[in-house]
Amino acid sequence: MKTYSKLTMDEVWYIYGEDLRRVEEQIRADLKSNVPLIDTISTYIFKSGGKRFRPLLLILTSELSGYNGNARIALASVIELIHTATLLHDDVLDEAHIRRGNKTARMLWGNQASILVGDYLYTKAQCNIVSFRNHEINEAVADATRSMTKGELAQLQFNSDLSITEADYLDIIGNKTASLISTACRIGAILGESPVDKKEMIESFGWNIGMAFQVADDTLDYVADKKKLGKTIGKDLQEGKITFPLLSLLQRGSKDEVSIIEQVIRLSDFSEGNLDFILNLMNKYDVINYSFGKAREYVEKAKKSLLLFDDSAHLQALFAVADYVVDREL
Repeated sequence: MKTYSKLTMDEVWYIYGEDLRRVEEQIRADLKSNVPLIDTISTYIFKSGGKRFRPLLLILTSELSGYNGNARIALASVIELIHTATLLHDDVLDEAHIRRGNKTARMLWGNQASILVGDYLYTKAQCNIVSFRNHEINEAVADATRSMTKGELAQLQFNSDLSITEADYLDIIGNKTASLISTACRIGAILGESPVDKKEMIESFGWNIGMAFQVADDTLDYVADKKKLGKTIGKDLQEGKITFPLLSLLQRGSKDEVSIIEQVIRLSDFSEGNLDFILNLMNKYDVINYSFGKAREYVEKAKKSLLLFDDSAHLQALFAVADYVVDREL
């Protein structure tokens, strides 16, 4: 049996570059509208960056399942439309000023336009999904969008709420992030007409990748290079989001240290000095490494989900993606 070489993420982007180029073309076609504001805002969002991580997963899992037809391109575009709609809505809810190093759509065109264009992208995605006349795909996407809304509502409920537990946090990111990523992977398996057990393995891979992605992303919020990720250090905290690194710090800090952190959050007093205090405590208790370790646990779970698949270039590419979600900007 042939053994395939381990791939780097750069090699994966190169090998599947043509497929992703076709996805970009499909996205542009799907965005065409006779309403100028829709064209303007959606084009701005899609040109502002993003690696097309979710479309890549759909393409890879469809290839792993033995399918390489055109439907995977159209459905990859659908997944990206849904993801982009959530970004537009999230930025309004978070009152965000910057996304990927650029001004958010709400800062340029206002909250109302951002919400309505997000709604349009959701609706466009659903219309495109229905055109495939595949009940299993319809159901998977509907479940994902319900979960994402549920996660967003739960995050809003726990905003600046120090009663949030680790279980609450994991439930939120499972709904907000992992649900769509696992659905992208499941669609790939559906297209390949995989048996039920393999669909579940592939969906489990996507779920764990989604969990790893969000835990790592929330950790990068405290350490990332703003020029690379377009993020301000401590942005999540300033928006009232109690994420895994902060939860871990609250469990490890002394009573006095935790009391100060709680006061900072209650008063929303996110001065540079207070942020430095929290960041220094994270270094003191090695919270960042611990949090990335949690993300890597999910990566290993993801890889184990696919161990019963025969080795192939597509499998090695999925393993490279799994490592990438944690190591992308360390």
